[in-house]
Amino acid sequence: MQIDGYAELLREDLARLAALGDESTARAAELISAALEPALRQRLQEALAEAALELSAGLDGGTVEVRLAGGDPELVFVADVTRDTGSVEDPSTARITLRLPEALKAQVEAAAARAGVSVNTWVIQNLSQATTSRDRQDVTGRNRLTGYGRS
Repeated sequence: MQIDGYAELLREDLARLAALGDESTARAAELISAALEPALRQRLQEALAEAALELSAGLDGGTVEVRLAGGDPELVFVADVTRDTGSVEDPSTARITLRLPEALKAQVEAAAARAGVSVNTWVIQNLSQATTSRDRQDVTGRNRLTGYGRS
């Protein structure tokens, strides 16, 4: 969904309304519409997020997410079941908020796209793999060998 088109339509609406007044009214409307564009983008994204929540509530087997692609939001269906992690509706599932540098976020999104999975699934799979791998290493980072030997 391209928000720019909606912002442009709003600017045109304000210009038509301002045309009812004098030249200074038209100039004020032009300045106001330029200043309101970031707020409009934010409000449209919030409305899409709310719509995604409402759609998700009525779906079985998945949720709808709002993702930003090049600054433009898109609604994406994400199936609940992830490989080896169970269902999102599983009561043992926890939610966290993760803050990432923008460059790392872009790398994660690209890696998930290459893998053909959602970012959530990609993160779960890689965290599971990383923690499982670490469990098999000692604190020095070397593989630990345990067991009994016979002489």
